[in-house]
Amino acid sequence: MSSEFNHLRLEQLQEAVAAYGVLLAKRAPSRGWLKEIREALGRTERQQAARLGISSSTLHKSEQSEAQERISLAQLRKLADGLDCDLVYAIVPRQPLTEVVQNRAKQLAQEEVHGVAHTMSLEDQRPTDERIQKQVARRADELLRGKWSHLWR
Repeated sequence: MSSEFNHLRLEQLQEAVAAYGVLLAKRAPSRGWLKEIREALGRTERQQAARLGISSSTLHKSEQSEAQERISLAQLRKLADGLDCDLVYAIVPRQPLTEVVQNRAKQLAQEEVHGVAHTMSLEDQRPTDERIQKQVARRADELLRGKWSHLWR
């Protein structure tokens, strides 16, 4: 995959998950969404279980599992559907994905360039700090223009 395609794909994904970022500050209710919504709708466990075609004890266990973050997505989706709700699922990066890639390229470039600079200093030929920084920037650019899979070795 070309670096331009990688970058475009990364930006598109970043844009897609950005909308979910506002939800990070909000937390699920301690008793779980399933139970909160069911109760807000005025349905008992027995009524909701009958609607879903499962036993009350199964619904109770499922609601507990959701509150404890142990429920499967498939099960949560099925139970949300029974509440006339949709399950919205996303993984939201802690920082923009473009920054993650750029930071990794810079980190690798620094390791490479500083390794060479150290060897040169042993031979009393260490380049200036300014020269090292330019080499780091150039190497990071080279890494970003190449295959990004090499960044995660």
